[in-house]
Amino acid sequence: MSDSIKYSVVVPVYNSEPSLEELFAGLRSVFDSLAETFEVVFVDDNSQDGSWDVISKLKKQFPELITAVKLGRNFGQHNATFCGFGFTKGSLIITIDDDLQTPPEEIAKLILTHQNTQADLVYGFNGHKHHSAIRNLGSRSLKTSAKVFHNSPGEGSSFRLLTAELAGKITHHQQNFIFLDEVLLWYTDDIAFTEARHLPRKYQQSGYSITKLFKLFANLVLYYTMVPLKLLVYGGFIISLVTFCFGLYFILKKMVYNVPLGYTSLIVTILFSTSIILFSLGVLGEYLSRIYQVQNRKPAYSIKKVL
Repeated sequence: MSDSIKYSVVVPVYNSEPSLEELFAGLRSVFDSLAETFEVVFVDDNSQDGSWDVISKLKKQFPELITAVKLGRNFGQHNATFCGFGFTKGSLIITIDDDLQTPPEEIAKLILTHQNTQADLVYGFNGHKHHSAIRNLGSRSLKTSAKVFHNSPGEGSSFRLLTAELAGKITHHQQNFIFLDEVLLWYTDDIAFTEARHLPRKYQQSGYSITKLFKLFANLVLYYTMVPLKLLVYGGFIISLVTFCFGLYFILKKMVYNVPLGYTSLIVTILFSTSIILFSLGVLGEYLSRIYQVQNRKPAYSIKKVL
């Protein structure tokens, strides 16, 4: 770690050509006003627009302030941020999105909160987010599930400050799917919060579609929780108990009243039990596929170029 740099800002980039120069200018202004040394690590998550050209241009203009990393394909925001941690030199690391919805000026709040608390991790949470209704619903669902299933604070965000020591611990995390907030909670509970402004989107549309949000939620549940397996255990027990009671009911009717069981009841029972078995096998298959990926040591990212 270089003693000359105090703050490293990691910016995951995806299709953000119009906002990058304004974002970097805002970051320079903030740290100049704070009289603090800094660097910016841009991680281009295989953008399809001219983002990499803009980053390359900024790198030529400010070679001492910028590290530019281009990934081989699109790995997602969390994986790109995780990659950026490996290139930081500062004692404190700040992560911020590329879309300017969180203004760079809000970084001062993260720094002030850290100075007052000395927490390992400081989150800048948004009281009101200017996202679409679907994006807000997806974000609330992820936070609620993390709070319920992991006893997490439930106020995580992509705008955060963490110590280089904490970042160094999680860079050894061996898993191809990374959800940073969950990983960080494995290593520390020394967390502080500060409220940060969230502005309406100024340039490009959000890269999170309904499909991507669903995939993110599914991976989060399967990689970081045992909820589906617990549902299989308890659900299987309850269904077995109900099925046993129904079976006992039909047997008693047959013995006492000599009522024929009937073709319909037999087919319904078979289809019901078969569907439960197939669903259970599907859940187990999903876990096995994740276990295979982890054991196969599939990397969390692949770097194509570094400037």
